[in-house]
Amino acid sequence: MKLIRSIYIFCGIVMSVHGRTSELPEERELTTNCSNMSLRKVPTDLTPTTTTLDLSYNLLFQLQHSDFHSFSKLKILILCHNRIQELDITFEFNKELQYLDVSYNRLKTVTWYSLASLRQLDLSFNDFDSMPISEETGNMSHLEILGLSAAKIRKSDFQKIAHLHLNTVFLGLRTLSHYEEGSLPILNTTKLHIVLPINTNFWVLLRDGIKTSKILEMTNLDGKSQFASQETQQNLILENAKTSILLLNKVDLPWDDLFLILQFVWHTSVEYFQIQHVIFGGKVYLDHNSFDYSNTVMRTINLEHVHFRVFNIPQERVYLLFTKMAIDNLTILDAQMPHMLFPTYPTRFQYLNFASNIFTDDVFRKPVQLPHLKTLILKDNKLETLSLVSCFVRNTSLEHLDLSQNLLQYENDEKCLWPETLITMNLSFNKLADSVFRCLPRNIQMLDLNNNNIHTVPKEIIHLTSLQELNLAFNFLTDLPGCSHFRRLSVLNIEMNLILSPSVDFFQSCQEVKTLNAGGNPFRCTCELRDFIQLEKYSEGMMVGWSDSYICEYPLDLKGTQLKDVHLSELSCNIALLIVIIVIIMLVLGMAVALCCLRFDLPWYLRMLGQWTRTWYRVRKTTQGQLKRNIQFHVFISYCEHDSAWVKHELIPNLEKEDGSVLICFHEGNSDPGKSITEDIINCMEKSSKSIFVLSPNFVQSEWCHYELYFGHHNLFQEGSDDIILILLEPIPLYCIPTRYPALKALMEKKAYLEWPKDRRKCCLFWANLRAAIHVNLLETREVCELQTFTELNEGSRGSAISLIKTDCL
Repeated sequence: MKLIRSIYIFCGIVMSVHGRTSELPEERELTTNCSNMSLRKVPTDLTPTTTTLDLSYNLLFQLQHSDFHSFSKLKILILCHNRIQELDITFEFNKELQYLDVSYNRLKTVTWYSLASLRQLDLSFNDFDSMPISEETGNMSHLEILGLSAAKIRKSDFQKIAHLHLNTVFLGLRTLSHYEEGSLPILNTTKLHIVLPINTNFWVLLRDGIKTSKILEMTNLDGKSQFASQETQQNLILENAKTSILLLNKVDLPWDDLFLILQFVWHTSVEYFQIQHVIFGGKVYLDHNSFDYSNTVMRTINLEHVHFRVFNIPQERVYLLFTKMAIDNLTILDAQMPHMLFPTYPTRFQYLNFASNIFTDDVFRKPVQLPHLKTLILKDNKLETLSLVSCFVRNTSLEHLDLSQNLLQYENDEKCLWPETLITMNLSFNKLADSVFRCLPRNIQMLDLNNNNIHTVPKEIIHLTSLQELNLAFNFLTDLPGCSHFRRLSVLNIEMNLILSPSVDFFQSCQEVKTLNAGGNPFRCTCELRDFIQLEKYSEGMMVGWSDSYICEYPLDLKGTQLKDVHLSELSCNIALLIVIIVIIMLVLGMAVALCCLRFDLPWYLRMLGQWTRTWYRVRKTTQGQLKRNIQFHVFISYCEHDSAWVKHELIPNLEKEDGSVLICFHEGNSDPGKSITEDIINCMEKSSKSIFVLSPNFVQSEWCHYELYFGHHNLFQEGSDDIILILLEPIPLYCIPTRYPALKALMEKKAYLEWPKDRRKCCLFWANLRAAIHVNLLETREVCELQTFTELNEGSRGSAISLIKTDCL
């Protein structure tokens, strides 16, 4: 324990020195660690620029004058835990040395040279007979912390440093054979820490220590000192006390000796009294009835890590001694107490800490009067019923309650009566279930329920409108709790639960949450988690532990992937958006189709495609021989009604001059009954070897003429033949042809046509070329064909009219 205490103190010293030396950032600090290397002398090959040199835990026996001459920048020198017996060296070359530790050696004499800049010096736990204080020590005007050791302590030893204003004086004593009363008060220090050797009468040191410093700490007080002597009991009144904080560590005393220490300190200037690692036993003679509770400034008493040598202790004598004290704060921690008694009258306690005991529900059976109580800590006990605790504290002004690490449970039919002032509760590490939310104070602001058996936050709970921090970590939640009952919630911890994906209710109701810890959950990385992933992007720094603690568990192909690396598109997750986009696309396509219908006469092309398909299907089933047998005419003439005069008076007469050998269609007849116009057109084209199209501006405007041209252009009936003959009756500019007639434009651009001459002298050549173009060898037939004509729809019913000349064989 001595070693740990020394290391703890002087590590703080080292940090303090480093804190001061860091004021010069341009100078690089260099630490050389040679500790625990079994060295017998200081190494000679060390870096001269070393600022911190650690030679502790070695076998150094004697130091030479030249050992540290080369370290001009040395600030910290640690020589503790060696075998040095004499220290007679000069540090004239180490003018920056601020910390020197030679504790835990075998020093008997020391001689100082040039240590005026030293701030911290430790000579504790050595073999000095008298205090190693010289005139040189008194010249260390910068000294703040001083560690000393001696077998004999006299007033004259401290006179040499009485003028120094020290922060801490540490007396690490291996033996103490003589102490001159009144020596310690000569010191001018804020804190005095005395580590006593065994079998030492600490009484006089305790009395003088309280007169010396504001903070007094004493270690190793044992019962072999015969403290409870008659002389001691007669000197319990102390004058000129300075100590306000008294710390006693490692105390092993009979109960009556401990009782007398409490009585003695009660009438001093001590306001804060702490006793750690206490062991007491023996018969208990003194009790609260013999304790003088008057005339005190005591405010706080802490007893920590208390153990009993005798298990059977009169509870009333021990417990009531403390609870009857008129103090503000009482701590009895780790004392294995099964119970606690309070007086029947009101007490002034504001802070009670009974953590790490074995309290059961019996402690709450009797009512107590604690009207001023603000904080109650019952952590790490054996409490089982939460409602009993609420009844115990209901008449207090309690603000903070710690019931963690117990066995608490709550049943629905139990009544909870918490004080209205309670704002902080720690119920972690218990056996509480979902029903605990029905037993909570309405004004609670900070609630810790981690490590319980909570599966869900009930929706029918009371409205905790003041709740700001909620810890539900390490439970069995499957969803993030909504904040409809916690409108002011700003900090939420739900790590290490069973949450797969948070519900929509959380994002809608928890708008005020600024800090969220949800790591360690088995997240299911699907579209349901997309809003949760986006939460960190929109509120950077909100998610505690992001992103290492946020890992996908499902689906299996994403297991082990961090949430920040999961990309879920808006389109794939937002059904409403997907529907809107589909509807928009359909509308756009519909508008495009409608536009095409208006601009390119798409319905017409569709109708033609249907007719063409049926015709093509019928033709595929007909053999070439059948096709040839079906041909009954030389030509099929397509013309507009407006051009019928030219066809009747010019075209047809000239074609029939050759002994009537050309069979053609006539204009005025009737169609086959039961057939549509389109079927009549296809039927005539199937029975004709050639098709003549009389082109004019009127032809371009005729819809039915274009039907005929469409079927002729696609050459459905005799693939590889050239069946179309174009006669340009009047000039037609290409830009005048409507865009919905691309077939006509293509034919006029690629195919030669016969142009009707305006000069009558050129007509003979025109008719010769036409006869040559339509010359075919028809099968000889004896039938007499009668020319019949039929007229198609007029312009009023189906656009422009078309006349077809049709011959039926008799």
